[in-house]
Amino acid sequence: MAAPFAARAVGPVSSCRAGGESVEQSQPDLIIPTGKRKGRNLSVPSVYRALAEQAKREAYPEAVEQAHADFATLQTGELSGPRARPQAVR
Repeated sequence: MAAPFAARAVGPVSSCRAGGESVEQSQPDLIIPTGKRKGRNLSVPSVYRALAEQAKREAYPEAVEQAHADFATLQTGELSGPRARPQAVR
């Protein structure tokens, strides 16, 4: 999973790409605001991962919605029926 900042950087990078600018050209403008790498630039692979995740979310919105619903169900402990036991790897 891409860093949370990488996910927020998708918007500006997408608009730059629409204007004909490459990810490599946009990357120096993306500064990490908090955390251990504060003040450093976001890596090009992180930007590409975030763009790929965004493309998946846009292509399969129903899958994202279902995943969020499943996660919420797991958090509340309201499972419908017994859990299946995982198969042993042989």
